[in-house]
Amino acid sequence: MKAYPSEPEHFLELIRRSRRGKFKIYIGMSAGVGKTCRMLQEAHTLLRSGMDVKIALAETHGRAETEALLRGLPAIPLKKVYYKGKELSEMDLEAVLALRPEVVIVDELAHSNIPGSRNEKRWQDVLEILDAGINVISAVNIQHIESLNEDVQRITGVEVRERIPDRVLAEADEVVNIDLTAEELITRLKEGRIYRSEKIAQALSNFFVPEQILQLRELALKEVASHVERKVEREMPAGKEPVHERFLACISTNERTARNVIRKTARLANYYQSKWYVLYVQTPAEDPDRIPLDKQRHLLNNFKLVSELGGELLRVKNAVIADSIIGQAEKLQISTVCIGKPHLGLLRIILSTGAFNKLLRKLSESRIDLIILS
Repeated sequence: MKAYPSEPEHFLELIRRSRRGKFKIYIGMSAGVGKTCRMLQEAHTLLRSGMDVKIALAETHGRAETEALLRGLPAIPLKKVYYKGKELSEMDLEAVLALRPEVVIVDELAHSNIPGSRNEKRWQDVLEILDAGINVISAVNIQHIESLNEDVQRITGVEVRERIPDRVLAEADEVVNIDLTAEELITRLKEGRIYRSEKIAQALSNFFVPEQILQLRELALKEVASHVERKVEREMPAGKEPVHERFLACISTNERTARNVIRKTARLANYYQSKWYVLYVQTPAEDPDRIPLDKQRHLLNNFKLVSELGGELLRVKNAVIADSIIGQAEKLQISTVCIGKPHLGLLRIILSTGAFNKLLRKLSESRIDLIILS
């Protein structure tokens, strides 16, 4: 029997969402596609219609086209912060909350705030603004989405450090893709509309390569399409039952495999708008006193990643991993178990066959799907 939220809980959630500000995100495949320009153009339109719009933060990167659009738009002065002897500028969250405009523009959603700020990340500032009932328009590039980190690294060869959890994108009421062809984007670059002249040659040989742009463009289009599908499912008329899925990701101390399993399971759960869990089974061989410090550190980083992506972490001790997976899957009414592709030698595969077959048999009996992630 499926569990549904009780009426008081559901009603409280409706009240919370009605009081919360509306959230719009412009998303693009790379820098220079025109996200900030589109936000500022929208700000002008809203201002002309009589709305109280303020620029909390807009990054022009010295682009004349963007700077021209700032003229005539009321802005909240940036806060001056001293860090390591330098004066730096940061969005003034306290001023935004005190002034309470109807709409604020907040650029660079994935930005890391200066150490010592009220929140570590700008997306956390935005969530606080939304909770205060203020509407927000923001922007982010596709490479900053947490669960796409592995895909972006494979395409570009670069690991993006500043990222936002997928749940932040899921909070958006509207996601708009700013789309350009690879040819249009490269033309903008050559015309000096993205970077200064001394950076153009380097950009053309590194990031702005047609093959990479096409792959990032595909990621952006798929992400926005998925958001639209999820929005349609959420707003499905009464009487039509949505798909109910529950995912259980199983991880070990293998850092890269575990991180990949967590991110891919998060994306699946995000697509289905489902509850998801991450299970780590600590065997006697993985007692903290018996595993290297670097593996312990990687494990803790992966636990943190689970929390950032909105999953629930489960830690159990058991010498037989398969038993713990089966037990947790049945207890939590899991629909799909996700595991990483095993990196085992032939002898170890043969020796592990009995346990693996037991897992397959039990999952089959419980009508639970198994996904092996590459």
